[in-house]
Amino acid sequence: MPAQDAGPGRAAVTVAVFAACAATALVGLVATASPAAAATATVAGTPCPTTAKACVDLTTQRAWLISNGVVTRGPVGVGSGGPGEETPTGTFHVLVKDQNHVSAEQGGTPMPYSVFFAPGGVAFHGGNLRKASAGCVHLADADAITFFNTLKIGDEVDVLATTPPTPTTQPDKPAPPARKPVLPKAPPLHL
Repeated sequence: MPAQDAGPGRAAVTVAVFAACAATALVGLVATASPAAAATATVAGTPCPTTAKACVDLTTQRAWLISNGVVTRGPVGVGSGGPGEETPTGTFHVLVKDQNHVSAEQGGTPMPYSVFFAPGGVAFHGGNLRKASAGCVHLADADAITFFNTLKIGDEVDVLATTPPTPTTQPDKPAPPARKPVLPKAPPLHL
């Protein structure tokens, strides 16, 4: 049937086919857009996914380098962003590396062995672990050199804020009996 003779029946079929294709595409998008929905394997002894090449736990202030799901360096101590300039959490990728970077935003502060991985200039770099950063992840100099030499453009970086475990009671174990206070004996009264 020529296109000009297409009646309401053909239009309905076209709409139905479009709706079915759109629904199929949407299902595929939903299934692939949230890999977090699937259980992600973690690297033994870390909170890090096996897909990460570098990982930071902001709660414990530790970081790791990982290769093929195995820790190659770490845990190493880190310093992270302070109040109002927190280090962002999430999954990122190495964007740029600069061995001798100097921060224009922080008044010419040296950022040796910078590995930038998040928007806003967030990077791993050598720095003081005891001083809050403006969002970067400070590493000791030896660790900064290793992170710089190991990580490649495009490598996955995961920044997490793990929740410390909360104390739990053990229902199988009864609470200890209350103890009566033991008072010292008073000396005898002589009247």
